[in-house]
Amino acid sequence: MSKKIGVLLIQLGTPDSPKNSDVRRYLKEFLMDPRVIDIPFFSRLLLVRGIIVPFRTPKSAKIYKELWDLGKGKSPLLTHTEEVKRLLQKRFDSDDVTVEMAMRYQNPSMQSVLDRMKKANYEQIIILPLFPQYASASTGSAVEKAMEIISKWWVIPEIKVISQFYNHEGYIDSIVERAKEFDIASYDKIMFSYHGLPERQVDKVYEEGLCKDHDCEKEITEENKFCYKATSYETTRLIAAKLGLTEDQYIVSFQSRLDEKWIQPFSDKVIEQWGKEGKKRVLAFSPAFVADCLETLIEIGGEYQEIFDANGGEKVQLVPSSNDHPRFIDCLEDLVRKA
Repeated sequence: MSKKIGVLLIQLGTPDSPKNSDVRRYLKEFLMDPRVIDIPFFSRLLLVRGIIVPFRTPKSAKIYKELWDLGKGKSPLLTHTEEVKRLLQKRFDSDDVTVEMAMRYQNPSMQSVLDRMKKANYEQIIILPLFPQYASASTGSAVEKAMEIISKWWVIPEIKVISQFYNHEGYIDSIVERAKEFDIASYDKIMFSYHGLPERQVDKVYEEGLCKDHDCEKEITEENKFCYKATSYETTRLIAAKLGLTEDQYIVSFQSRLDEKWIQPFSDKVIEQWGKEGKKRVLAFSPAFVADCLETLIEIGGEYQEIFDANGGEKVQLVPSSNDHPRFIDCLEDLVRKA
């Protein structure tokens, strides 16, 4: 590579600490994003600042404290992402490429990191949100924020955006290799749990019809290739094929919902039902998250275990995220070199 290139890795974000004040600040920024809660501004303002944040902050702060304890006093999401940045930078030490990392919400802020990248005067900037499956609330928001900042520069370099990588072999292999650390045959059921989205957000992908009209559970087509639900199912098929799983062994489900109008089936309800049916051991993947975080370590690893216990189950085993797996770094390196 001859050009001076900057790579911007973008992760979702994390509070600066588990303190109520830091969690409150994070929740306000996150939930006021119109791509996250896509309702009119004043309705969103009333919902977020008048209802969700005041009532959710104390509970969320306790959960983040658990997460920080698991991360030895730090945010696991931040720790893993910093390590990914370090390892990816090593792959380009012989090239004129600098890897930076920012959070969409909170710190290190996109504004501060892009200010630094502006001063570096790159000929090309590659924007790489660390979300394998495109969603407006994650990738879309991250790219929009980056472009909003860059659009104010007097000199705008060449910009490349990598919008998704759900089917990249390196990413798939990193999950498969993590799974091979466990005796898959010893589990009664396997869950592929993805972060949930309101149904209306996947419906907005389509010019005609709704998500349910496009066979998103069965195949990737020209119409649904940017549909989060479709790419989640395809991610699962790719992992399952490499692990030799049959369709009756696993389910695709969605977690972290706010109401009943989100994509179904709901992961917590699946876990509850499996317990009632007499299933004892569940192996759980969460392929929407490339780094272990609250949704994997606490929600699946802790809360789902409690639900399973209460309904007669014994063990919900979380398969770790890609984190800093070498094959995931291979994936990112390949994406950057091709860009």
